[in-house]
This record gives sequence, C-alpha cells and structure tokens, in this order.
Amino acid sequence: MMKLSSPFYGIFFFFFVMIIGINLTSATTQYNVLNFGAKPNGRTDSTKAFLNAWNAACGSADSTLIYVPKGRYLLGSMAFKGKCKSPQITIRIDGTLVAPVDYHVLGKSANWLSFEGVSGVSIIGGALDAKGTSFWACKASHTNCPSGATTLSFTNSNNININGLMSLNSQMFHIVINGCQNVHVQGVKIMASGNSPNTDGIHVQLSSNVEIINCSIKTGDDCISIGPGTKNLWIERVSCGPGHGISIGSLAKDLKEEGVQNITVSGIKIKDIVYEGIRGTSSTPIAIKFDCSAKNPCTGVKLQHVNLTYLNKEAQSSCSNVVGKALDLVRPNSCL
Repeated sequence: MMKLSSPFYGIFFFFFVMIIGINLTSATTQYNVLNFGAKPNGRTDSTKAFLNAWNAACGSADSTLIYVPKGRYLLGSMAFKGKCKSPQITIRIDGTLVAPVDYHVLGKSANWLSFEGVSGVSIIGGALDAKGTSFWACKASHTNCPSGATTLSFTNSNNININGLMSLNSQMFHIVINGCQNVHVQGVKIMASGNSPNTDGIHVQLSSNVEIINCSIKTGDDCISIGPGTKNLWIERVSCGPGHGISIGSLAKDLKEEGVQNITVSGIKIKDIVYEGIRGTSSTPIAIKFDCSAKNPCTGVKLQHVNLTYLNKEAQSSCSNVVGKALDLVRPNSCL
C-alpha cells in the first residue's frame, strides 16, 4: 500500500478541498430578496419583490438559492409557478413572513403561499405568521366571513423538501400537499390555538412517497389529515396536541374516488383513540391490523361500527401489542 508522507500531501489535500468548495459555491446562483426591493420592517408590502426573486431563480439554468435575511416581511397571496429552468431552487428563510392584519386580504384567496407544478424546491428554516386569530373570531361569530386561506400549499409538484419551518396561526390548513410525489417534511413546528377551526396541521392527498418526520403540531383540528389518493405515506416521531390526532378521510364521497394505501405511523405512542363509522373494502385480506410497539403498546383503542370486506368476502383482523375493545358491529371480527 502506498504511503503519502510528504508535507506537500497536506497542502495538496487542502487545495483540492478548497477547489471543490469553490465549485460547489459557484454552481449555485444566489438571489437575496433585499436586492429585489423587499423590506424587512413588517410594514412595507414585499409581495412583488418575492415574486421577482422567484422568477429570476426559476429562469436560471443553475441551481439557485433565494435568501430571506432576518426581519419581518409583509406578504400578500402569492403563487410560485413551475416549469423552471433551474433544477433545484432552495428558499433559505432566516426571517418571518407575515400576512396582512386585515384577514380579508388573505381570506378571499385559497392559499397564502402556493407552489404549483414545481420540482426540486426546498424551503429551509424561517417562520410563516398568517395572523389567523381575527379570521377565527369572524367564523365564531357566524358573520359574513371569507372562505379563508391555506398557509403553504404544494400542488402537482415533486422532489419537495420542507425543513425547519414554523407555521403560526393559519386561517385554514397550515400545509397542504396535493398531487405531489417525493415530499420530505422534517423538523416542522405548527402552532395554533386548540379551539381554532379547520386549522389542520399537514394535509396530504393524491400524493405518493411522502415523509413527515420529527415534527411538532399543535392546532385546533387534525394534526395530520390523510385524504384520498394518498400512497406510501411515512409518519415518524410526530408530537401532536392539542389537536385531533392523525386522521384518514373523509373518503368515499363518490364511487370513483381513490382510496389510501400503505400508511405507516412509527415512533409514536397511540392512546385513547376511536375508529368509528368506517365501511368499505380492503385491498388486502387483513382489513384491520394493529402492529404496535412492544415498548409503547397501543392502549384505549376502540372499534365501533366498522364494516370492511375483502373481495366481497369476510376479511381478517390482526392485533399485536394493543389493548382495547370493540363496540356494536365490527367486521371483520375484532382481535381486540
């Protein structure tokens, strides 16, 4: 084996690493939103500046970085469109994006920050403050309120990464993943009042290969809601509460609607949960399966009014490390 003991080896190695670092840096074109006119004072509308920064990054043939420095940036509803030349766009946020105080401004839009038909987009860090409390008050008063906006939406997109983001007080859903493939959500914090209506933390539908890992979700509705057409969803180490937990549905609103497949929830303790009013067909012979951890068994599980079949035949159930009971009609026969 050849030994490299010459003092020039260390110099060569340092020079080699330095060259690699230069190449990596030069391969990414950076766009600072301040250079496009954004103001970090929380009062000046920076919507146009952010959209211009996106258009510049999207139109570049290089991998790009949109940088949002510290500060508060007032933003209205924005749609970031795809078909970009850039193969990877990273949005690094060190500040806070804030919605207008008047809830009508966002409330009349379906989304606050919407990404449509994008690929290779990452959002790293930062906070989104949708200022939804006044909108919730409007809904509680039953007055003439707008429909309300989702804070962050990805539609018909792929290879998406959301890491270290905080979402505060969304008017409606905090994060929606709709019609997407290969989405990684990690280290996200979601916070809203326990009595805030329809503020689901993360909603997934018509999407495949989605990972939600190491997130903290405190909200007034479902922590994670799983809609039709969801396949290969992995949920791990998610802290939920206040909130309604992890839910599947609503499903089967029409006969052609897609079901859900291969939903895995790992690394959490399930306690005091009710499965009620579930009916339909299973894609496997085992229609009900509880495969809980021996270290953290599932407790307080209740099945009530469940009717599932497999190929128009009686299905099966399987239970491991779970304690609970079945009430009223439960098919297949409960293993609890």
